[in-house]
Amino acid sequence: MAAKIQQAPRTLTATRSPHRERVRRRRNRSEHAWAYLMIAPVTIGLGLFYLWPIVQTFYYSFTQSGPFGGHQWIGAANYRALAHDSSVTQSALNTVFYTVLQLAGIPLAVFVAALLNQRGLRGRSVYRVIYFLPVVTMPVAAAMVWRWMYQGDNGIINHLLSGFGIAGPHWVSDPSTAMYALAAVGIWMAFGTNLVIFLAGLQGIPAEYYEAAKVDGASATRTFFRITVPMLTPSIFFATVLTVINSLQLFDLVYMMMGTPSDATGQSNPAMPHVQTIASLFYEKAFIEHDTGFGAAVAFVLVAFILLVTVVQFRLQKKWVHYA
Repeated sequence: MAAKIQQAPRTLTATRSPHRERVRRRRNRSEHAWAYLMIAPVTIGLGLFYLWPIVQTFYYSFTQSGPFGGHQWIGAANYRALAHDSSVTQSALNTVFYTVLQLAGIPLAVFVAALLNQRGLRGRSVYRVIYFLPVVTMPVAAAMVWRWMYQGDNGIINHLLSGFGIAGPHWVSDPSTAMYALAAVGIWMAFGTNLVIFLAGLQGIPAEYYEAAKVDGASATRTFFRITVPMLTPSIFFATVLTVINSLQLFDLVYMMMGTPSDATGQSNPAMPHVQTIASLFYEKAFIEHDTGFGAAVAFVLVAFILLVTVVQFRLQKKWVHYA
């Protein structure tokens, strides 16, 4: 009798479990349907405006555009032509050189962030806002202002230099100074972003480390290089990756400050061959010379190069980045 009483709840549970299982599955399907519905706009947008253009550009890199539109399949001819084109090699060298110059702004941002992180500094909030203003400034507006400042005849920079008896060059048209002029503007525009990254990293360093260093009698310089910099290496690595990716895609400053070439040789500005980047070369080939196949090949070479450099950075970060 007791065995029958004990088996009764089990039988009841067994009869109810299929119904509960169906209800649970129906509820899960409903939740999944709503979840997919919520992410559908973003997914469709990414597919239409990001993924499909990538696939289409990859296809165009194996084609040649006709004079009246249309694309003819030519295989890897664009990539073979790209490998023997001297303008591609020069643009790649210019892009790498600009990227190296941009990396020089990271140590400066680390030093300024360490100064602004001091609690006794008066008006540090005002300084932070001033340094961050270039980030929220429209790149086109900033480039136009800097182009006016760099003018050789009536630019404000040469006007200030003339007060010291120095004759300033034509900064953006002189091949020897054009790249450095662009790099200075790029560092200025990215300085606020790096500063925010480093300030966030500095605030995550435990204060006990600095107190122990103070007790041991360590100087400010030694504390900076022995505590601040090693503990800040994750933020430095993150800023380095962003800087390299953004620098390799440089286009807006070249387009706005140097101008577009008036012909296929790009000789409207004497300094243009010395500052032309891979992204600006893509624009020239695809939209000025209307060689969309070659331009698409240039774009995919740039994408592959960015991926390669990023992978190398992530591999090397294990040797110098210290995670607490």
